[in-house]
Amino acid sequence: MSRTPSGELNVLIRRVDPEVPLPEYAQPGDAGCDLRTTQAGELAPGERTVLPTGVSIALPEGYAAFVHPRSGLAARCGVALVNAPGTVDAGYRGEIKVIVVNLDPRESVRFERFDRIAQLVVQQVEKVRFQEVAELPVSARAEGGFGSTGGHAAVGVGSGVSQGEQTGGNRYASVVSDREGQ
Repeated sequence: MSRTPSGELNVLIRRVDPEVPLPEYAQPGDAGCDLRTTQAGELAPGERTVLPTGVSIALPEGYAAFVHPRSGLAARCGVALVNAPGTVDAGYRGEIKVIVVNLDPRESVRFERFDRIAQLVVQQVEKVRFQEVAELPVSARAEGGFGSTGGHAAVGVGSGVSQGEQTGGNRYASVVSDREGQ
């Protein structure tokens, strides 16, 4: 593993597509650098596809790269990543590809060659050894999950939502039902 004089991690990169711009950070201080697609295409509502980025990388042992969605694509077009964040392991040398889905119920979304489609965040990761035990130590949260800490009007527990407005046995209310009842 080597670092630049400014302390940045050197990551080897290979262009699978010789014309694709290399990933770059849009603003100083950004955690993710932009990945672009090398393939134009259109996604109908509800459709998904795998978009190539035209690059492959060699991460040092102890690091991984995570492919995150772009918030602007999600907000403006309803584009999400199916397996967000996608994981690029240190030993992987193939082209990075991004699984995108169009969640907009009415509009298609079009991608042009070299459109920015995702962000790549490189992080140091810990290797762990699992040690099996009969009981785990006690914590304040215990087994609470899936919204158990509240914080949203749609959470049925303690939010004034009647039992008839809850869906299934998960204690969550419909956001629409909750807002219409106000």
